[in-house]
Amino acid sequence: MYVCGPTVSGESHLGHARPYITFDVVYRYFQYLGYKVRYVRNITDAGHFEEEGRAAEDKIAKKAVLEQLEPMELVQKYTNLFHWAFDQFNCLPPSIEPTATGHIVEQIGMIEEIIKAGYGYEVNGSVYFDVKKYAEKYDYGKLSGRVIDDLLETTRNLDGQEEKKNKTDFALWKAAPAEHIMRWKSPWGEGFPGWHIECSAMSSKYLGKQFDIHGGGMDLLFPHHESEIAQSTICNHISPVRYWMHNNMITINGKKMGKSYNNVITLTELFSGNHPLLERKYSPMTIRFFILQTHYRSTLDFSNEALQAAEKGLRRLMDAYEWLKQLAIGNEQSPAKTNTELDEKIQGLLSEFDEFMNDDFSTAKVLANMFELVPVINSLKDKSILIESLPVGTLRLMQEKLKIYLEDILGLKLETLAEEDKLNAVMEVLITLRKEARTKKDWATSDKIRNQLAEAGVLLKDEKDGGMSWTLK
Repeated sequence: MYVCGPTVSGESHLGHARPYITFDVVYRYFQYLGYKVRYVRNITDAGHFEEEGRAAEDKIAKKAVLEQLEPMELVQKYTNLFHWAFDQFNCLPPSIEPTATGHIVEQIGMIEEIIKAGYGYEVNGSVYFDVKKYAEKYDYGKLSGRVIDDLLETTRNLDGQEEKKNKTDFALWKAAPAEHIMRWKSPWGEGFPGWHIECSAMSSKYLGKQFDIHGGGMDLLFPHHESEIAQSTICNHISPVRYWMHNNMITINGKKMGKSYNNVITLTELFSGNHPLLERKYSPMTIRFFILQTHYRSTLDFSNEALQAAEKGLRRLMDAYEWLKQLAIGNEQSPAKTNTELDEKIQGLLSEFDEFMNDDFSTAKVLANMFELVPVINSLKDKSILIESLPVGTLRLMQEKLKIYLEDILGLKLETLAEEDKLNAVMEVLITLRKEARTKKDWATSDKIRNQLAEAGVLLKDEKDGGMSWTLK
């Protein structure tokens, strides 16, 4: 499995969390099924030429100048931060994590093969892929549903277009202007690789001419993955990937996440709550659970309300699981009468876990079944359902299956509430009680809560919109 990794010119954000958590679960699930998985996820540490609507620029070098760092110093900084963040999410490391700068030789080799085959041409030190010629024999646009004739008509004039035979042609190698910091020697002069060739070179080196799964966000479907197919097909004489998987995007309050909307939330901002759009901080497990509650191909809308609901749901699920995990189950069947109806319900819910995952990795349906089991577990806990009314085998199966799915496949783990989180939880309860008192016009109770909190060093503030905030004196 190959998954397009981050461009480490800056810190990872909420949008990055979705693909890497999604494919972490895919990785874990195949291992659970008994497959030996080679999971390759690259690091893009060479500033690549982005052709779709952006200026030709070296993103790494540009950010390095702003931060007054050497380009590779910047790369290391954000690579470390990326690894740290996804360790918080409990993502397993990939089998191989190649870097674009570590595979310049392989990229140049592929470009030479493409030129030799007649599908690449050099102009002024840059090399382009001849998409129109490729489309005469192969189906360029098959993956994304694009039509080559439409592309020829609608492609905008961008930097370097005057060098190309056709507007749709994409860069395999770009000649480096004098100010370009990151540059390498090539048969066509000093320059840097195109965006698409990097992944083709690294995936074919470590996974062969054809491999099983290629993943990434749906924003990479075109032109990136479409161009990967074209390059690799010409070099290796076979379509490179058997199955393509694309996760959908995360929106924020219904809007696409982007710098132009000023709604990009970095992962450290999510974990700390330090962003204007955040009411408070959210834990890595809350975010992971929030992402897995929706099928990976569906749009996922971020909001404080949605994350707070996910937080409560996760806590409820994990509390039930922790009790069940610690339940000591005897070896002998109790003589008490078995609750056959409940036993069959539990068995049915558990048996569907694998079915749902086998049907395009439906983590949302698996979690929905788990939440149907939570009331059963809580009823066993408070003894409204006798433990003896269920077969030992069913209780053990429930323990084992929840352990495998929650911990090993979904990668969720129990988080201990820090003191600050406990205070936040207590304040939420008190604010809710005060709001209820005010709704009932019970001013005495409302004032009592506010005044006693003030005596304890907590100031409550009534907001214009009816909300409440608090600060410590």
